[in-house]
Amino acid sequence: MKPYYEHAGIQIYHGNALEVPKSIEPETVQCCVTSPPYWGLRDYGIDGQLGLEKTPEEYVEKMVMIFREVRRVLKNDGTLWLNLGDSYAGFKDCKKIPQTLAIGTRSENASVLSKGNSPTRDSRNLRQAGLKNKDLCGIPWRVAFALQKDGWYLRSDIIWAKPNPMPESVTDRPTKSHEYIFLMSKNAKYFYDADAISEPSTGRERWFGDCGYSEKSGRDDGSSKEAKEGRAIRNKRSVWTVTTKPYKEAHFATFPPDLITPCIKAGSRKGDIIIDPFGGSMTTAYVAKELNRKAIMIELNEEYIDMGINRLRQEVLPFG
Repeated sequence: MKPYYEHAGIQIYHGNALEVPKSIEPETVQCCVTSPPYWGLRDYGIDGQLGLEKTPEEYVEKMVMIFREVRRVLKNDGTLWLNLGDSYAGFKDCKKIPQTLAIGTRSENASVLSKGNSPTRDSRNLRQAGLKNKDLCGIPWRVAFALQKDGWYLRSDIIWAKPNPMPESVTDRPTKSHEYIFLMSKNAKYFYDADAISEPSTGRERWFGDCGYSEKSGRDDGSSKEAKEGRAIRNKRSVWTVTTKPYKEAHFATFPPDLITPCIKAGSRKGDIIIDPFGGSMTTAYVAKELNRKAIMIELNEEYIDMGINRLRQEVLPFG
């Protein structure tokens, strides 16, 4: 299968996230960083789109199939960094009224380029799935456990804390201001560069292995000259506070570059290939290029692809 666009180490494919990876050679990709469409978010008006499944089980099953292909193309020491937000079940009992699913968050692929309609839901399907009106669906964890059962190693649940979350007109629960990033690996032993994403120590870390005074020269208990002068480092924590940043041409909240950067830094080396089966506005390719990596991007919506190519040409590609 030929790329829709190819230049300077970036390949963009127009197609389905399940089918396109089948044309990629096995064990050629180092890392996958992606944010799939969330279940029940909206109708993009494109055949084969993810997220319109009638039940969480159908959505999870499709996710398992997609990431089974991703696992196939990953190198043996490869990793998956999967961003997912959750949703709430909401329906009315009257069968004559359209049944909808209320969503609390927005994904990389939510755009005014789509129809912008919430997908129709049958309340009977949701009840059969064990969901009651106003239930939090638990989609991220349903997907994570299903992938784990399918063979992935579930290594970490990272909390993306949003200082500027989407407003919600709710009065009976807190406003949702976080999403998940699951770090998964193909095998028990995998590439992970902890030094590349280490953070400044607060000086309170006193246990071996969690605080050091340089990338290469060893570890320290926090009392060294380097630590006292504020040069100590520690392992990156599992709560990442990252502000959402709109991309003006897309008119939607994109996958923030600051969220992707540590995933790529920790999960790959310079020159490695990063894959994103849900390319959206091509933010993963943008960050990969800035970090001297290559990228394979897959996107079903041709309008997104053209918008993303224009963005790459303006910001990170010298020509092409």
